[in-house]
Amino acid sequence: MTVRRQALVAALLSASVVPDIAAAAGAAHPTFLGVYHDWAAFVRQVGSEKVCYTLSEPKVKEPAHVKRDPAYFLINDWPGRRSRGEAEIVPGYRYRDGSTVTVKIGNDTFDFFTKNERDAGGAWVLNPADQKRLLRAMRSGVTATVAGTSRRGTVTRDVYGLSGVGDALDRIHQACGM
Repeated sequence: MTVRRQALVAALLSASVVPDIAAAAGAAHPTFLGVYHDWAAFVRQVGSEKVCYTLSEPKVKEPAHVKRDPAYFLINDWPGRRSRGEAEIVPGYRYRDGSTVTVKIGNDTFDFFTKNERDAGGAWVLNPADQKRLLRAMRSGVTATVAGTSRRGTVTRDVYGLSGVGDALDRIHQACGM
């Protein structure tokens, strides 16, 4: 495991970095399931519900000079909601109200809707029918480029490596029985 991955895992185990999951009442610290190249997998209890997720940090964040919180691309399994493979973007800033986020993998482009809560933004697949297509593209792709616009109008472009995402997805599906 590289020093960067060790630091990521340590941060995730000791702090709540995923706003939706961490803010939930009764959220326990995550249990680390493993690192799969660019992706780390976890499981945690959120109240009476279990959630399994895999996440990655961007390899490239543009513009580089913009100050923001850590950014993540997550895939969540929520067995209690019967939600398998729900993609989520955490940009490390608040999105411009009403804006959309685009995720490009190879020749495929996916639109995400945005929502801000407190000081954090999040984005989810706009068309639920695209969710499975997104996961297939991630499994076969090399990188995912995420473009979004902050509330101040700054356009960001984050590039995520997709190496290991298939194994990480398989691990979280197994852990949550999905």
